[in-house]
Amino acid sequence: MIYAGIDAGSRVNKIVLMDSQFNIMTKGQCKNGIGNESIVMELLKDLTIRADITSSHISYIVATGYGRNNIPAADERITEITCHAAGVHHLVPATQAIIDIGGQDSKFIRLGTNGCVMDFAMNDRCAAGTGCFLEMCASKLNIDLLHMGQFATESTSPASISSMCMVFAETEIIGLLTQNTPPMDIIAGVQNSIATRVSAMAGMNIQGPIVFTGGVALLDGMAEALSQVFKQPVQVSPLAQYTGAIGAAILAKRIFEKQK
Repeated sequence: MIYAGIDAGSRVNKIVLMDSQFNIMTKGQCKNGIGNESIVMELLKDLTIRADITSSHISYIVATGYGRNNIPAADERITEITCHAAGVHHLVPATQAIIDIGGQDSKFIRLGTNGCVMDFAMNDRCAAGTGCFLEMCASKLNIDLLHMGQFATESTSPASISSMCMVFAETEIIGLLTQNTPPMDIIAGVQNSIATRVSAMAGMNIQGPIVFTGGVALLDGMAEALSQVFKQPVQVSPLAQYTGAIGAAILAKRIFEKQK
């Protein structure tokens, strides 16, 4: 049996094909866009070819993420909170808490026994504290987003970014640029601002291990910034961008077998 997990994110679509032993057969991603349903289905087709199967071999499909309701091929649609929990628990079973920072939102999820979601907090009403915030910063500094983290590691005096609104924070960054603040100090300041925002969302008495997922987890310096704020190690998840899709595939298997 083969199961598919589709994470239709706000910026990037991720798909995982998994066998009945929870082994990942293949995975892939592509940017979101107009007519995203067709984009997702084309990616799924490419992955079936890569795995040397056809779509008829896929027993069940679960979709998650922002665009999950726009994937008609999905047999079921499940929130990203539940899917990230299932995916991270599979990859790092000891996980007690998850930080997920994507393109448009950030989440903090507490896990209980067997990876069950105990509670969560989510910031989806302001772009500050998300990948979109980092993209804005990269644009203002004329730096490739993927290289931002490398600059941050060179900072010796991170700038203070106090605004909790992306619009005002952008104004702060422009002001820092006019003061000739080094780009690496601005980037480090932005990373610290995001980490502080996530910490405030999470609250007090956080039990580890804490695992970091989402596209922002791939940027150098972000895990370290979070570790300093949470005062304990924050581990970047293996396959950080794919945890939602992995969880969706795992849940697809569970649902299919329960229905049999």
